[in-house]
Amino acid sequence: MDPKPPDTRGKSRKSAPATEGSDEPARSGRAAIVGRPNAGKSSLLNALVGRKMAITTPRPGTTRTSVLAVYSADEPKTQIAFVDTPGLHRPKSALGSVLVDEARAGLAEVDCVVFVATAPTDADIAKAGIERIHIPSQADAEILALVKDTGRPVILALNKVDRVSDKRWLLPLMQRWQSSFDFAAIVPISALRNKNLEGLISEVRKLLPEGLLYDDEFLTDRSERFFVAELVREAAMMETRQEIPHGLAVTIDQYIETPEIVRIAATLVVEKDSHKAIVIGSRGSMIKEIGTAARRSIETFLERKVFLELWVRVDEGWTGDPNKARRHLRESEGS
Repeated sequence: MDPKPPDTRGKSRKSAPATEGSDEPARSGRAAIVGRPNAGKSSLLNALVGRKMAITTPRPGTTRTSVLAVYSADEPKTQIAFVDTPGLHRPKSALGSVLVDEARAGLAEVDCVVFVATAPTDADIAKAGIERIHIPSQADAEILALVKDTGRPVILALNKVDRVSDKRWLLPLMQRWQSSFDFAAIVPISALRNKNLEGLISEVRKLLPEGLLYDDEFLTDRSERFFVAELVREAAMMETRQEIPHGLAVTIDQYIETPEIVRIAATLVVEKDSHKAIVIGSRGSMIKEIGTAARRSIETFLERKVFLELWVRVDEGWTGDPNKARRHLRESEGS
């Protein structure tokens, strides 16, 4: 995994002939994935690149920093750097404001935007009917207004369409979305079930310029330390469930690679002493469960044996302090 991306700003692209057996020229570019918290953006990124690049939990606001991951294909030759961004929303804390800034930064220097929205459930349709469902919702409309200001073409990825059992409802749903915004395309998908992702790739590709940006081996702009910190945070969020709110961060204190094993020491940062007690658990039971779950995920990601040591410390009210929030985000990124 290449920890640093090539700087493509202002640089010419590598020209490439059409793929053998295809009249299509090589195309590459960047596509920002945006949407409300919990719309399925991270699940979509993981499904598109075929491996886990972003953590996912049932809680809104899990993604805290933009993650770039490159989808590559040979026929026709295609490179798409998908940028998963934190959910755009009206911030309720200093941390929320920092996350929104991160999401806006993810819209810079992209060729197009993939806006992820969720399809209604059968129960929603039965209760209100297609014509009375709010499309877009107020939250979606606020994000679309922000995206419109970028001047980039926007593709709607209508996610979770597997929740609509009667597919005859999909066309009127898509028509209502199209009448609300000038989308370059609308693609019904299910990120969780890998449904119609090739259709989304095809629509994104149409909006990219010719030429190549990346080496064939390049996958992401993040280091292994970053992904390790995210996997520890994911394990902590999943194991503590609703007992620990949004104020949880992870720093990597030690990362030592040997031929036999990777030795990692990490600290879980919480906002209150009561949260620390929950994370540690009775006689250390919870921190042990978090460590076991995180170690398994890290070993799968690194494809290496891992020794993981976890600590917990309190940084009182850090999510309400913008300077502390930015510092903890930087530390999670390994900077």
